[in-house]
Amino acid sequence: MTTLRGVTVDGVDVVIVPGPHAYEGRCPHQGALLAEGELEDGALVCRNHRWRFDLETGQRIGGPQRLRACPLSADGVPDVCALKAVPAPARAVRQLSDLPGPPRWPLVGNALQFRNEDMHAKMEEWAARYGPMYHAMMGPQHFLVVSDAALSEVVLRARPEIFRRFARFEPIFQELGGAGVFVAEGSAWRAQRKLSMEAVAQRNVRTFYPTLAKMAERLRTRWERAAADGAVVDILDDFQRFTVDVTTLLAFGHDVRSLEGSHDVIQRRMERILPAINRRMNALLPYWRWVRMPEDRRVDADVAALWAWLRELIAQRRANPLDTPSNFLEAMITARDENGQPFAEETILGNAMTILVAGEDTTSGSLAWTAHHLCEEARVVATLREELDQQLGADTVPTTMESAAGLTYLGAVASEAMRLRPVAPLQPHEAMVDTVVGDVAVPRGTAVWVLARPPVMDPQNFSEPWVFRPERWLEGFSEKHEVAKYLPFGTGPRICPGRSLALLEMRVALATLYKNFDVTRVGNAADVREYFAITMAPRGLRVRLRPRPR
Repeated sequence: MTTLRGVTVDGVDVVIVPGPHAYEGRCPHQGALLAEGELEDGALVCRNHRWRFDLETGQRIGGPQRLRACPLSADGVPDVCALKAVPAPARAVRQLSDLPGPPRWPLVGNALQFRNEDMHAKMEEWAARYGPMYHAMMGPQHFLVVSDAALSEVVLRARPEIFRRFARFEPIFQELGGAGVFVAEGSAWRAQRKLSMEAVAQRNVRTFYPTLAKMAERLRTRWERAAADGAVVDILDDFQRFTVDVTTLLAFGHDVRSLEGSHDVIQRRMERILPAINRRMNALLPYWRWVRMPEDRRVDADVAALWAWLRELIAQRRANPLDTPSNFLEAMITARDENGQPFAEETILGNAMTILVAGEDTTSGSLAWTAHHLCEEARVVATLREELDQQLGADTVPTTMESAAGLTYLGAVASEAMRLRPVAPLQPHEAMVDTVVGDVAVPRGTAVWVLARPPVMDPQNFSEPWVFRPERWLEGFSEKHEVAKYLPFGTGPRICPGRSLALLEMRVALATLYKNFDVTRVGNAADVREYFAITMAPRGLRVRLRPRPR
């Protein structure tokens, strides 16, 4: 055996490594699935934060932690009895009704006290007023809202056994995007997650990198035209085009070339889907199932067009099967589910839609927020350019994966932007069983929503948290910096599978922008507002570009 293998026995995750040896399948740090890691120089390396574990002993290299081992039977089945021992659950001291929270209206609860597009800001405002755990209601649905990082991590690490995605997501996703890995649960999630992780595995991204660099050149060419014309640039739109091109080629083997066009049909249709999901998720009644409003008919047409496009791609791949799949779509077509059967076409479509929408929206939003902040940070831009000039030389984009990875200060800039503007500021879950969060009893079916931003804006966790300071992410920073409170991609077994790819895309796109152009915002910073539609993106951000003097 020369590879990692992950198995689940009686609901317990196990990783089997060369030897063979079997260990608990979740990293003791933040609960990541170790079977999604790598083998490197005789060690098991967790993909999240690169913790390394000795294959023979399970001991963490460079730390006191040790993976719990379990014996293997003669036919290689792990005995998970030792791993089932869990500490006694916390005792509930309070009920939901004991918690503070915003005053509720009859029948509708708090549902009419915010707009869909800024509900994250209202929930953050309530957290500042009522504390790290408060109780709200949307119609008859009870909500526990958590903004304490330690309690949030407890919730995120307890997926998928104790908490699931907010149940209302699943039927809405099925209507608007199909049932993919984002809303899948149980064994279905594990099978789909494995394929999603394979699509963005480090070795695949490394092979893909030369194409990523070529797409960065496309982006630079697009910006050169805009700079020459003196045009006002919708920088979010350009970053969306870049991430669409990257995602479709890496995951589907299809190049939509949206960076080279003035109007991209695929992108235009995608941009209406997440707002529709957000609108329906927060509706008191599912009116669209009885009456189709004009906006519902528009999004129906968008979904139908995207599905038709994806069905055509699937048909093309089925007509030309490969022994070794070269991308996510081919892997989904050839793979088998937990029952040994081919995945249903609706499942393939749902996962394709999930990758398409999630791969475009989250990364492009983080890129745009970074550009927004850098418009106010001349000192940071100057330091960033010193690094770019030193590391890239005459190159206009990072030509190798190593050159992109070496942009340490740029990585710190991106981390700081994601701290101040998390694109997933509100993460909705639901209790699958009666449980306890902190000292509060949480009945089955209660919505538990995690707020990402309050912990990183707390002076107890980060010094001067309102200041844009990339240096806080560099070695040697001596002021308050509680990195465990910063969870931009979530944590636990269901951490965002595209984390590594997203960070790499950000380095490449930002390096291309600031190596080659001066960037000036059109209008004031106050004109740019946060717009929430499952993810949080900047509205009203426009810039002008000037070629940077050589």
